[in-house]
Amino acid sequence: MSGLTPSQTVGPYFAYGLTPNGNYAWNDAFTNNLLTPDVSGDRIRIEGFVYDGDGANVPDAMLEIWQADAQGRFSDPQDSRALPNSSFKGFGRCGTGANGFSFDTIKPGAVPGLNGKPQAPHIVLAVFGRGMTMQSMTRIYFDDEPANASDEVMALVPADRRATLLAKKTASGVYRFDVHLQGDNETVFFEV
Repeated sequence: MSGLTPSQTVGPYFAYGLTPNGNYAWNDAFTNNLLTPDVSGDRIRIEGFVYDGDGANVPDAMLEIWQADAQGRFSDPQDSRALPNSSFKGFGRCGTGANGFSFDTIKPGAVPGLNGKPQAPHIVLAVFGRGMTMQSMTRIYFDDEPANASDEVMALVPADRRATLLAKKTASGVYRFDVHLQGDNETVFFEV
């Protein structure tokens, strides 16, 4: 028999596939706390929920974030600028549950865009979940950031959809960001 191999979804096997010691705790192989002893910048918490097309909480998704440090530098060999926060890696993972998700991190700095113009501070977010054959990619921008108005990526998004990319400040150092996989409030996802 020849032909295409059927696709498979990406879950719900994260706990089994990512926990090497067999305890199957979400934080067994990764963490949602990106804060390190030498980190500088404004410490923040991003919290929220992942919702399906019917508006129900998705309790078994996995989220990954990547971000620059407060000075806009990445912990990556391709970013040759000196890293004052040598322990800060800018990467975290978190499973969702009945209480949603949260990440403890720092507010990132502006990073250079393709033409050298600074991009607004943002965090890249990947969403993995049952029924999804690939992860969905989006960005988390901050509603209190003036640079959003001149961000080239944000400008690509229709004005009436940009709010789906904004984390809203709810308290000092706390931002709320909900991911809607489908429906009227569907989060803007990017092809990468």
